[in-house]
Amino acid sequence: MNKQEKVQFVIDTLNDIYPQVPIPLDHKDPYTLLIAVLLSAQSTDVKVNQITPELFKIADNPYDMIKLSVEEIREIIKPIGLSPMKSKGIHGLSEILIEKHKGQVPADFEALEELPAVGHKTASVVMSQAFNIPAFPVDTHIQRLMYRWNLSNGKNVTQTEKDAKRLFPKDLWNKLHLQIIWYGRQYSPARGWDLDKDIITKTIGRKSLIK
Repeated sequence: MNKQEKVQFVIDTLNDIYPQVPIPLDHKDPYTLLIAVLLSAQSTDVKVNQITPELFKIADNPYDMIKLSVEEIREIIKPIGLSPMKSKGIHGLSEILIEKHKGQVPADFEALEELPAVGHKTASVVMSQAFNIPAFPVDTHIQRLMYRWNLSNGKNVTQTEKDAKRLFPKDLWNKLHLQIIWYGRQYSPARGWDLDKDIITKTIGRKSLIK
């Protein structure tokens, strides 16, 4: 198979397995998604979904969030890693959303990346999942699979994102990045990996991994 055929095989296989693809983080609007994505850094979506109902019951918008102190936010999100930094980020970005954006999450990469504790990946997830603007957020699953499938050299997430955007059609990015994440969790995990169940890697994967 040439590279284009491999890319098409990935798209077809993922569409067969995941015709509909759920968004992993529970949210109801761009603000609650932004907070959930920020919390998910170096944590799991499952853990975040356990914590956010308690937080959002008290504050599911920036106006209510800034009524809480950084310490109060931290107390609620403590079970999630990096809570000191994340609680400061949540409070700080809520203030900026009120001051600069009338309390609304902006549908703009630059404006999102200016917010405290919001990096390129978080901004990409929000643009893609909240506003349906094409983006290709690269998490650990996508980084691992793009390397295993020999579609990227795995050097860093910036390179992997560039490769993914170059190889896959833009109108598929938003659905595809989620399909790859679910596939990585179910069929091609970092630990306890069974190549026989991982049809994509078995078919098109890096030769050094398949041996």
